[in-house]
Amino acid sequence: MPMPAAEIERLIREALPDAQVTIEDLRGDGDHYSASVVSAAFRGKTRVQQHQMVYAALKGRMGNELHAMALQTGVP
Repeated sequence: MPMPAAEIERLIREALPDAQVTIEDLRGDGDHYSASVVSAAFRGKTRVQQHQMVYAALKGRMGNELHAMALQTGVP
């Protein structure tokens, strides 16, 4: 079952309230997204740790409802 972009954004903002989140549905199928997440919470974290924080925010939906996501993270 596809996952709406708004739901992805909501979950990320719930975990990272200050985040600037941009979500793009790459195929229009609700399964393949590109996401850019910028948050001060990433400061001092490695890129892997930043991505882990985003995946944790998705609460296990990555690989289930959400098939693929190209992720870019950064600090403001």
